[in-house]
Amino acid sequence: MKAESTRVLLIALAANVGIAVAKFVAAALTGSSAMLTEGVHSLVDSTNQLLLLYGERRAKRPPDELHPAGYGRELYFWSFVVALLVFAAGAGVSVYEGILHLREPEPAVSPLIAYGVLLIAFLLEGGSTLAAFKSFNAARGGRGWWQALTETKDASTVIVLLENGAAMAGLLIAAAGLGLAQLTGNPHWDGIASILIGLVLGFVAIFLAREAKGLLIGEAADPALVEALRCAATRPGIMRVGETMTVHNAPDQVVAAMSVDFDNRLGAGDVERIISEIEAEVHRTLPQVVRLYIRPMEIPKP
Repeated sequence: MKAESTRVLLIALAANVGIAVAKFVAAALTGSSAMLTEGVHSLVDSTNQLLLLYGERRAKRPPDELHPAGYGRELYFWSFVVALLVFAAGAGVSVYEGILHLREPEPAVSPLIAYGVLLIAFLLEGGSTLAAFKSFNAARGGRGWWQALTETKDASTVIVLLENGAAMAGLLIAAAGLGLAQLTGNPHWDGIASILIGLVLGFVAIFLAREAKGLLIGEAADPALVEALRCAATRPGIMRVGETMTVHNAPDQVVAAMSVDFDNRLGAGDVERIISEIEAEVHRTLPQVVRLYIRPMEIPKP
């Protein structure tokens, strides 16, 4: 999963850099300040991908004395930062520009070049979005789309998927605004389109921030993984398996703890052997569980 997530981020980064170059070239040819600002937006998107790649790299660091559970949640921190950047540098600037264009409308400059840049941007964003979509679709299993979006622990892929999807929607809105401004001769449509783009980005940013916050605080693992842990602990010598607590430190890092009621006739050596057997099976069948704590305790019958 790590390699796939990194691949999706690199594709998104390459696409955003290409889009930024196209917009800056168009700005140089047309002298359009709006196109120059769009180029800056694409640079911000590229920065988002770099931050996520940085977060993935930091999350791979091994545990140490200060962080005994590792650095996995650092990826979720940078995901939250990206969500804030999408809201501030994406939605905020777009709405601000839209208001400025409504107050001081400017006629479209070299619309053919603008359409060409929008087409190039749409194709590049489409390729990046398709890569993120394939990765997300493969990981969602039999869950519905909304359930998978709200329950996934792979923040990087979801950010690329939604951010690029919003960017593609924004490009269509921008093209519609430019077309309406040409057809009607009313440049206010350009400002309206910019505000609509800001609203789309704002909605996506709020959703991403909400999901990143939940992961940063700590979310439980998938119920199927919890059930697999309980099954691994169900064996001769164990009377009952009690509470099983899990928390994600990263998309592929889970810390788990469970209460187990051992047969009182067992000796200390037998208990240690059974615990070692459970840990070995979990390590073999559930490699994403990087820490497993088993607490022997008396559990009353239900």
